[in-house]
Amino acid sequence: MLLSGCAAQPSRPVLQPLSLAADWPTRRAQLQSREDFELRGRVAAAAGEQGFSAGLHWLQDSARGVIRLDGPLGVGGLVIEVDGESLQLATSRGERLDDAAARRELERQLGFELPLSALRYWVRGVPQPGVPATEAVAASAPQLETLEQSGWRVTYGEYSSGETAGWPRRLVVEREGARLKLLIERWDAR
Repeated sequence: MLLSGCAAQPSRPVLQPLSLAADWPTRRAQLQSREDFELRGRVAAAAGEQGFSAGLHWLQDSARGVIRLDGPLGVGGLVIEVDGESLQLATSRGERLDDAAARRELERQLGFELPLSALRYWVRGVPQPGVPATEAVAASAPQLETLEQSGWRVTYGEYSSGETAGWPRRLVVEREGARLKLLIERWDAR
């Protein structure tokens, strides 16, 4: 007897919990060294009268990141690829832009310059290494409440519990009229 239908996709394991240190300096170092991650969630950006919200899928492999935004700006989506200082932008219309042109287009669509090199650390709940920062650590747990770095303020509204304890769930990144809100629904193993 033949069965028809879709084969079930194997479930991906959730990001393995770290044995995170109980003191902030050690925990910060642990999280900064964990360079590979995958997350899924939602993002909303606003600058002046401009704004959008989108589904978010971010795959980070050391210095190389691929960020997929589904549905922003009414164009069906964007894919942002960052590899060190190199940047590529692809739209759902098949346009591909590199480096300076990609940065200009991304800034035009967002209304502000996206701090991509720092953002890959901020989503993990830590400052970008080697760049001066002001950190406010929660009294109840060794995790950031707020972070100020490179002219941006990052506010952490919620952290995950259970299997992904210690990983941010909600954060707001803002500066001078620009605001980026992230809701991370799932951290995946890498």
